[in-house]
Amino acid sequence: MVVRMRHTRSHTKNRRSHHALESKSFSKCSNCAVLKRKHTVCGSCGFYRGRNVLDMVKKTEKKQKKAKAKKAEAAK
Repeated sequence: MVVRMRHTRSHTKNRRSHHALESKSFSKCSNCAVLKRKHTVCGSCGFYRGRNVLDMVKKTEKKQKKAKAKKAEAAK
């Protein structure tokens, strides 16, 4: 079957011009001054808009405990 209304290459590229990836915008954390994405919790200290949202100490302890258990399981 032949396409009746074929789009030219330039027309197709014009249509797809807004499909390009956009760069991420970063800002400094107000607590620890590490670069983080805007409107997200800081990954290093757990602060967001001046408040402590995530308990990073608990999170790292949980991660270490899980890694230790996995290592012990692999040793068996």
